[in-house]
Amino acid sequence: MSGFGVLLRKELLEAWRTRRLPVLAALFLVIGMVSPLTAKYLPDILKAALGNQLTIPVPTPTAAMAVDQLQKNLAQLGALAAIALAMGSVSGELDRGTAALVLAQPVTRPAFLAAKLVSILAVLGVATLLAVVVAWLYTWVLFEPQSLPGWLAMGVLAWLALSAWAALTFLASAATGSTMAAAGIGFVALIVISLVAIVPAVDRLLPTGLLAPGTLLASAGGAALDGAALATAVAGTLALLAVSLGGAVAAFRGREL
Repeated sequence: MSGFGVLLRKELLEAWRTRRLPVLAALFLVIGMVSPLTAKYLPDILKAALGNQLTIPVPTPTAAMAVDQLQKNLAQLGALAAIALAMGSVSGELDRGTAALVLAQPVTRPAFLAAKLVSILAVLGVATLLAVVVAWLYTWVLFEPQSLPGWLAMGVLAWLALSAWAALTFLASAATGSTMAAAGIGFVALIVISLVAIVPAVDRLLPTGLLAPGTLLASAGGAALDGAALATAVAGTLALLAVSLGGAVAAFRGREL
C-alpha cells in the first residue's frame, strides 16, 4: 500500500486540526465522569425526588454498578459518536474534491482508505482510554480501589466494539459516497445487530458479545470469564473489521473521482 505512512500522518494531523479528536475526547471524558457519578448518586436522587412514591427497592450503589453504567454509556453514546466520526470520512472528501487531489499523488486507493480507517480507530482509542481512566479514578474515589489492568482490558474490548460500528459506517461512506446515507446505514446496522444479539448463540460472534467479558474483567478481575466466548467475540469483531475494510476497497476501486 504505497503512501500509507504519509497518508496516516496526514489523517491524524487533520483529526487534530479539525477538532475531531479534541471534541470526541471531551465527550468521552464526560462519559467517564458521569458514569460512576450516576451509579453513586442516582438512587439518592430518586429517593429525594419521589419520596414515598418510590415503591421499588433501590439497590445499594456498588463499584460494579459504575462499571455497568460506563459500559452502557459507551455502547450507546460511544457507538453514535463512532458512527458520526466515520460517516463523512470518504464521502466528505469526494464531495470536496480532495480525494482526487490526494489520489493524483503516488499513493494507492487501498492505502488511502486504510489510512483513514486506522486514523478513525486511533482517535476512538484515545477517547476510549480517556473515558476508562477517568471512570476508574472516579470509581476509586466514590466506591473502593479498582484494578487498573482489569479496567484497561475492559477499555480495549469497548474500543474494539466501537471500532466495529465505525468500520461499518466507513464501508457505507466509501460505497455510497453520501455522508447522510452512511450515517443512516451505520445507525441501522447498530440497531439490527443489537436486536440480533438478543440470541446468545449469535451474540458470541458479534461486537455486542464483548460487553459482558469486559464487565467481568473490570468488576470481578476476570473471575468466571469464559475465555472461549471472549475469543469468539474478538475473532468475530476482527473479521467484521477486515470485511468492512475489504468491502470499502472493493467498492472504492471502480469509483470515478
